[in-house]
Amino acid sequence: MYEGGIELRMRGLPEGLKREVLDYMEFLLKKYQIKEIKATRFNFNWEGGLSDLRNKFTSIELQHKALEWR
Repeated sequence: MYEGGIELRMRGLPEGLKREVLDYMEFLLKKYQIKEIKATRFNFNWEGGLSDLRNKFTSIELQHKALEWR
């Protein structure tokens, strides 16, 4: 499938397509980096944020409400 490598395949492309391939590679790199940043920066500072609603609603009722808000 990747016989000859990326560099060999790139050499055979017209200039316009080379630019598209590079743009797509940049897109994928940015997409991957954003996921990495989000995964490493996740915290639980929201934990307990709805504790005042604990006696008013069940977890199922809150799930249904969250679906309405989407």
